[in-house]
Amino acid sequence: MGPRTGAATIVAIAVLAGCSAPVAQPGAPASSSGTPTARSSAAPSTSSPTGASPTSSPTGALPTSTTDDDLPPVTDPVSLPALMRTEVVGADLRLGRVLDRTSAYTRYAVTYRADALTITGVMNVPKGSGPFPVVVLLHGHIDEDVYVTGQGFRREQDSLARNGYVAFHVDYRNHAGSSKDPRNDVDLRLGYAEDAIAAVEAVKASRLPFLDGERIGLIGRSMGGGVAFNTLVARPGLVDAAITWASVSTNAVDNYQRWIRFADGRRQLATAIEAEHGSPEKNPAFWKGVSSRTYADRITTPVLMHQGVVDDTCPVAWARATVAALREAGVDLTYYEYAGENHYMYDAWSLSMRRTLAFLKAHLA
Repeated sequence: MGPRTGAATIVAIAVLAGCSAPVAQPGAPASSSGTPTARSSAAPSTSSPTGASPTSSPTGALPTSTTDDDLPPVTDPVSLPALMRTEVVGADLRLGRVLDRTSAYTRYAVTYRADALTITGVMNVPKGSGPFPVVVLLHGHIDEDVYVTGQGFRREQDSLARNGYVAFHVDYRNHAGSSKDPRNDVDLRLGYAEDAIAAVEAVKASRLPFLDGERIGLIGRSMGGGVAFNTLVARPGLVDAAITWASVSTNAVDNYQRWIRFADGRRQLATAIEAEHGSPEKNPAFWKGVSSRTYADRITTPVLMHQGVVDDTCPVAWARATVAALREAGVDLTYYEYAGENHYMYDAWSLSMRRTLAFLKAHLA
């Protein structure tokens, strides 16, 4: 991971539907379409994204319901097309003990059901009667052996609740007190998308009076960004807005090569994955089927992306490739690059959070 930087010069790109973008050098514009790229040390004005979208709207045995002729074909039971057809039940959202009280919100331990699994998490509930719009938070990778409930996104959880949003942080299966799923890693963690879908459905089904099930956003960071994109293609229209910070690649091969296949200490998992699903070279159809980029044209939710230009964990080239795919698909997209910022975007965090709150206000009004 890159070093902490000084005050960032912000490269802001307000992305509308258009032609694809090449990989550029750090600090260079990400577009070759002729659209000017704004550069400013202050927050630039952002054009209103278009709302165009061509369409509306994983694991285990092949789903039995494949009646929707508009869905891409299922070639493997572990795939996004399979998840698109799989009913994911999210229910029984329950408040647990109070973890903290501030002048602005109360922090609760929570549980909910994702099909047969119980998933834990935390929820920051603003003071007042509500109902409040809800933002589901999908954290980045933290070793399951050290992870504690609600870990990650602490700044965002606090800021969201202080600005009138219920911040619902999902632990995922295999984390904290959640149920175990021994196949999750071998199946490329598609189960996390099920947990995200179930979290939203649990909010919608809940009778907790402070939750507004008609106004729901989704935020994913790093690995959680990949979970968010998988969720958006699997369930178009499930949420009203989606935001990512420093997302992993929307091409599953990029992530596999970087963190499993060629990573120290991961040979056993790589062997298990390739024994089950084949390598990217021997079974490219499988890897295409678990990559959200393949199905970008299914995204109907407005998306905001934040990306540091010198991020050496999730490279800016990955973000630019995702932007190109979303542009080509006509997704309603706003994209900001932050020059000099690494994976954690220390100096640009306040600006990125202001932009996030403005985006949520526009789409969860």
